[in-house]
Amino acid sequence: MIKQALVSLIILLAFPFSAMAIPAINCHCFTDRAYDPSRPEAADPYFLAATQNTFFATVFGTEKKMIVRKKQQGTSMDDLWIAYWVAEKSDSSPESLLETRGTKNNWSEVSQQLGLSPKTMGASFANAVNNQASAERLAQLVVDDLFTRFKIQSEVELAEIRKKGISNPELILATLISSKTKQPAEKIYLEVTGGPKTWGEKIDEAKIDISEIQRDFSILLK
Repeated sequence: MIKQALVSLIILLAFPFSAMAIPAINCHCFTDRAYDPSRPEAADPYFLAATQNTFFATVFGTEKKMIVRKKQQGTSMDDLWIAYWVAEKSDSSPESLLETRGTKNNWSEVSQQLGLSPKTMGASFANAVNNQASAERLAQLVVDDLFTRFKIQSEVELAEIRKKGISNPELILATLISSKTKQPAEKIYLEVTGGPKTWGEKIDEAKIDISEIQRDFSILLK
């Protein structure tokens, strides 16, 4: 009886330390997923995440649930952009790139280990990698390349809107709204970040159904 009590006590004392050793799981759950006029900004984080995930899945022909699962496991969206884009241009797979990235401090070290050439990655991206640019900056270059490749926006337009500080999720959502309303993406972005509007309000005004945006992006990417 005493022996059993001692064993239980040891287990209880050890449990918190075991729990601390378990990697944290990032939750990408959203309680607000629809526009509510009484709380116009409540669903904005969901709209930004959903449109970015959908655009990513459409471009690379993968499933959105994979993106969500990777995020929950601790992979950043920036690293996903970079890994899938580089894989598309090289003999590496996204999984092997992400696995290597997990053992390195930055993408510069990944590039050196895998021998990714400037010809493979393109001059702008290669220069940024060699200068140890942040993953956020590299992911912006990836999205900008995709936007110009599919003729969604020109390099000049992207350079101007990037100067305003727009992020990848904001760029993608502003572009989606622009495709529906014919308003410039930059104007939409500034209305939200510096004006009276929210992303939810702009989506509502454009009559966008978030559950149907994969079709919208497929059209945009043709």
